[in-house]
Amino acid sequence: GDWSSDVCSSDLEVLFILNNIFLKLYLIDLDYNALIYKVISNLKKLQNMKYSGFKVLWEGLRGNTGWKALWRNPDPKKSYDIIIVGGGGHGLATAYYLAEKFNINNIAVVEKGWLGSGNIGRNTTIIRSNYLLPQNQPFYEFSLKLWENLEQELNYNSMVSQRGVLNIFHSDSQRDAFVRRGNAMLMSGADASILGLDALKKLVPFLDFQNSRFPIKGGLWQPRGGTVRHDAVAWGYAKEADSRGVDIIENCEVTNFLVKNGRCYGVETTKGIIKSKKVGVCVAGSSSQVMGKIGINLPIESHVLQAFVSEGLKPLIPGVITFGAGHFYVSQSNKGGLVFGGDIDGYNSYAQRGNLPVIEDVCGGGVALMPMIGRARLLRAWGGIMDMSMDGSPIIDKTEIKNLYFNGGWCYGGFKATPASGFCYAHLLATGKPHKDAKDFLFNRFEKGRRSEEHTSELPVTDVSRMPSSA
Repeated sequence: GDWSSDVCSSDLEVLFILNNIFLKLYLIDLDYNALIYKVISNLKKLQNMKYSGFKVLWEGLRGNTGWKALWRNPDPKKSYDIIIVGGGGHGLATAYYLAEKFNINNIAVVEKGWLGSGNIGRNTTIIRSNYLLPQNQPFYEFSLKLWENLEQELNYNSMVSQRGVLNIFHSDSQRDAFVRRGNAMLMSGADASILGLDALKKLVPFLDFQNSRFPIKGGLWQPRGGTVRHDAVAWGYAKEADSRGVDIIENCEVTNFLVKNGRCYGVETTKGIIKSKKVGVCVAGSSSQVMGKIGINLPIESHVLQAFVSEGLKPLIPGVITFGAGHFYVSQSNKGGLVFGGDIDGYNSYAQRGNLPVIEDVCGGGVALMPMIGRARLLRAWGGIMDMSMDGSPIIDKTEIKNLYFNGGWCYGGFKATPASGFCYAHLLATGKPHKDAKDFLFNRFEKGRRSEEHTSELPVTDVSRMPSSA
């Protein structure tokens, strides 16, 4: 037919294959020639279509010749409307939401390494919104809601798996604290329930319920929590930001900021000077180093947080489990490895590696909770640099220098906060005003005594009878 001149030879081979498939299925009563004609007549749309099961099948038939790079590799322009310093999850999410929600496309994301080389590819992949304080809980619930629709929004398989997060408690006082936390979660619209021993033994029968030193009393359960493929989050945000005109510039380290009369108007990089109307910094554990280039001292310390993965095991861990008598949390990857971590190393460091005492402490906590993993082999370990704020809560705010903005101080909450952090930072950069769910994450809270002490702040205990429970 006249459509044959519009397709390449590989497409004609696909036509031949599809034709044979229909013949072999004996679909005599089906006008498969008309069906194939319809497919081929829309071939250009098929070649440019987004990811789907049909796209995978189509490319398999065509020898996988139609896949394209997820993002471009552009040279930096002389100037942009906004420069995002840091190409991790938060920086890429910020660029995406600026383009998607605020129609700002003249953006550069500058990353000193390659995408996924920082904390976005070095965490234990957990997402949750089981926070206590009213300054934090709504923000992380907003983030969890963004996670739930992220794969559809980005059209990218980031493997969001809402298998649940279980926090074990070991004493009556810890139970009361978890009931209080669960009530705070419910008040913000999140999900939470207290599991008694019977429900716990049914859900996680492999825990050491006979441990008299750390007796298991029950757990706080958030079914909507879970895990996400960390580096796929960066790739998905990068793909969609790039498709909206954002320039993602890898291997481009910021060496200084351009400031005149108290106003930031660009950055000096290893690829030259790049000017912009606004500059947003979000570089996680490197925050103090980067902001130090412009003379800003942050209320942040950098520590290494180690993570570990075991050899592959048969399916065992139903979701995410945390040990209430020590700092240990664990989930199981799709490859079967136990992915776990614990506390930060106690000294300041910018190294992406840790020391043996923390490994011993984390593994000891894991064996105390579930002795059966004691014979599992540790496959590998790595470290991410945590930007630890003085009150355990993040900072999303303007700086004392006009047109220079900062996002950091995420402590343990950086990965799970990725979507909300990017959304709220984009809102601040676009409007100049903090988002309603990030209005408490400002620098001046330290000056005015309004710190968000998530780990130490005391609130009135909520009525335990309002907390849903399961025996």
